[in-house]
Amino acid sequence: MVSREENETMTRVGPGTPAGTLLRRYWHPICPAQELSADKPKKRIRLLGENLVLFRDGGGRLGLLPEQCPHRSASLYYGFVEEDGIRCPYHGWKFAADGECLEQPFEPNNPALKKRACQRAYPVQQLGGLFWAYLGPDPVPLLPRWSPLVSLEGTRRITILPVLECNWLQIMENSVDTTHTYYLHGHMMTMLGMGEKAAYYYRPIQNYEFEVVKEDVWTGVRKVRIYGGDQGERELGHPVIFPCILMSPQRQYLMMHFRVPVDDTHTYIVRYEFLPGEKSDAGNAENPPVEYVKPFKNEDGEFHLQTFGSQDGMAWETQGAITDRSRELLGNSDRGIALYRRMLKEQIAAVQEGKEPAGLIRDPAKNQEIKVQVSSGQAKMAREMADNYGDT
Repeated sequence: MVSREENETMTRVGPGTPAGTLLRRYWHPICPAQELSADKPKKRIRLLGENLVLFRDGGGRLGLLPEQCPHRSASLYYGFVEEDGIRCPYHGWKFAADGECLEQPFEPNNPALKKRACQRAYPVQQLGGLFWAYLGPDPVPLLPRWSPLVSLEGTRRITILPVLECNWLQIMENSVDTTHTYYLHGHMMTMLGMGEKAAYYYRPIQNYEFEVVKEDVWTGVRKVRIYGGDQGERELGHPVIFPCILMSPQRQYLMMHFRVPVDDTHTYIVRYEFLPGEKSDAGNAENPPVEYVKPFKNEDGEFHLQTFGSQDGMAWETQGAITDRSRELLGNSDRGIALYRRMLKEQIAAVQEGKEPAGLIRDPAKNQEIKVQVSSGQAKMAREMADNYGDT
């Protein structure tokens, strides 16, 4: 059982919180790169309970600064992007992409005041058609180069899900819940007359296994299902990559689900879909197409349940904005959740003790293209279903 105090420790993500301090040690995707353009060179970002503004100045430099100007707290989002920085719309104080205060109009030359006005600029990088941010301390770890983000042996697309109105941990725990797929997806789709879309999951689960994985470039929990019936299969498995990633084979695609804690009660999800195959050009790797998923709820405010996303959203949000884990009743099938929680608590404690958390990458030689082996059964079944039903 998780106490209410432990639940607070694991779920809260704002500055200074135990989980928030841990999560700031990792890179997080904040938006597709195409959301910044010459016509719209700035964007509001909320990440880990902090309000930020992302911008590209006239010289092409990326900046990620606190949204509120240190002068009188007006929003820099409404400011003016110039050749060398962003200027506050209220009194014209200007800041470079690295946070340096460049100008303070109407003030006498006061180096001390200008130095005090310098902002904390967060590192931001572009990779795989996404902007990534790091909100933690120096030294900054390397941005992981996961194979779906950088490989030219296939094509990719980015899917942005509606913001979920619940805590990030509910979503991550679902990723190590190995049996929910039978009823939430397989049975649900069958009852809705769309069983072919979830045939992979609508097979008898004879057994399931969980494995804690600790490799040089990632740490996490791998889950394995053993299916019975006419199409029996022992999955190779697919992992939750600590702290906020699910890597999963879904139909023909290898997908990475990046779960980004917006704040304590909202989560932003980027679904990165990679289709292995013929070589793609660099343009697809650097600027893949982006799709924005329609709301998971209908006009009555109820989950429509017509897609896996809506089904998952229902299961996550109906637990409450931050579920009370002190009242839950876990069973044997929840072993993966227990493993993930133990890992989360261990890594929170490690950071509190001044240690480096698991899964950070420092060696460039190990970060050229990070490949993680996953099951191939879904791709095989997807090809068979396409032959029988057409591409679904």
